[in-house]
Amino acid sequence: MADFVMFLAGGADGKVEPSLWGLEPYQWVSLAMLVLLLFAVMKVKVHKTIAGGLDNKIAAIKANLDEAKNLRAEAEALRAEYETKIAGAEADAEAMLVNARKEADGIVARAETDTAAMIARREQMATDKIAAAERQAIDELRARAAVASTAAAAALIAEKHDAAADKALADEVIGKL
Repeated sequence: MADFVMFLAGGADGKVEPSLWGLEPYQWVSLAMLVLLLFAVMKVKVHKTIAGGLDNKIAAIKANLDEAKNLRAEAEALRAEYETKIAGAEADAEAMLVNARKEADGIVARAETDTAAMIARREQMATDKIAAAERQAIDELRARAAVASTAAAAALIAEKHDAAADKALADEVIGKL
């Protein structure tokens, strides 16, 4: 009986390996996995579910890629549009600058001609004032000279003419008439 107990206990080393229908445990595990996989493939059609999920994922990725391509195209179009707007704005700014320079040059030229005309008018006014002052001075000198010559003549006449000379002069003038 001791041999039987040793046999049941696993032999001399004490290990017992269970087996069913002559198959070891790892073979049973392999067989169970094979049955599970066959069941999943045949009945549940897991491969179609997995393939469908993968196809959906691929379609979503393609949609994302298409959307990204569209967004990139839109971004490039916007970039090109803004580049043309920037170029147009730069050209407009350059044209405005050229126009402003022309206007400034015109204003400077007008100011120079206006200044020259104003200087000429003021010179003419000064010349006219000087001429008027000269005429007034000449008129005053003539008036003073006339007064002085009248006074000198009156003094000479009073000195050289007496009543008899006045009578002869008056008779002469009357006789000529």
